[in-house]
Amino acid sequence: MRFLFKTSYAQDIRLAKHGGHTFWYSLLCLALVVAPWAAPEYWLAQLTFVLIYAIAGLGLMLLAGYTGQFSLGHAAFLGVGAYTQAVLTGMGWPFFLSLACGALLSAAVGVVVGLPALRVKGIYLGIATLAFGFIVEEVFARWESVTGGNAGKSVLPPQLFGHTLETTEAFYYLCLGLAMACTLAILNLLRSPTGRAFVAIRDSEISAQSMGIHLAHYKTLSFALSAAFAGIAGALYAHKMQFLSPDQFSILQSIDLLLMIVIGGLGSVHGAFLGALFLILMPQLISLGKDLLPEAIGQAPGLQAVVYGAVLIAFVLFEPLGLYGRWLKVRTWLQLFPFYRKGMFKRQKSFQKSDRLK
Repeated sequence: MRFLFKTSYAQDIRLAKHGGHTFWYSLLCLALVVAPWAAPEYWLAQLTFVLIYAIAGLGLMLLAGYTGQFSLGHAAFLGVGAYTQAVLTGMGWPFFLSLACGALLSAAVGVVVGLPALRVKGIYLGIATLAFGFIVEEVFARWESVTGGNAGKSVLPPQLFGHTLETTEAFYYLCLGLAMACTLAILNLLRSPTGRAFVAIRDSEISAQSMGIHLAHYKTLSFALSAAFAGIAGALYAHKMQFLSPDQFSILQSIDLLLMIVIGGLGSVHGAFLGALFLILMPQLISLGKDLLPEAIGQAPGLQAVVYGAVLIAFVLFEPLGLYGRWLKVRTWLQLFPFYRKGMFKRQKSFQKSDRLK
């Protein structure tokens, strides 16, 4: 009995569903570890940005993808974490202590936003968080004694145990370690009763409340946790950029974060990383494609925004589950080949188009 109990418990805490997951995720981790030896410095810097945005995407995915709360001001939490990190490290605080303070302060601001947002949902919640984002951006611009205002604020390189992480490789490993820790934290949270309560609220608030789930408590907790992850990403963003200004945390940044999780795949941890990869690689692809387009189109202002909008509309219409949803269908096709039939996903699409009461 004791052996059976231990075996069952070990299976319960295992994150990988089977040996195939363990193999492929181990291979991915190995590739990320050896990336500094294989990738040029420029692409290593871009991969660092992917990890930073993925951490912010995990927080927003928890709020929007798993709790069903709409946010258009998430860049404000990113900015709170970034400026907190810049101020505290400038005062000589240790890196991890200032990182924790930035996450806690962002979480506290998330609670402040979450409490008034309890009475609204849908597009009205989006408008409320949008207004909050404008307010915080204005605070960053006006509070010159702390943030430097529109003139900006310089950020010192991070220091760990007396060593300054000045190289791209060292900072990449720091971001990689924190991204892995945040991913494990999200995965374990989603397997807990709290995570299941978040999903229940997303699926139906009325049903969740009838099961005894305290909506106000869990919605506020979701805002706080989401803001904390954004604060961690903001702290890393500050060290990576080494210079902060209020326009880096504008409404455009919030839209980019929301676009990232929608295209990556709402309701999936993989979607945060796929969306971050899309967000970083798409400008590179647009820059390469400009030379292949006619000059009147390739040099037109606002081309990137037009491409982003077209891609978002295409995903909403043809692939609501995002890049991760498309990968699931490709994987299913490969598993069922040659027995795959054309209309297998028709029922799934009709279910996605149905309108359920919230």
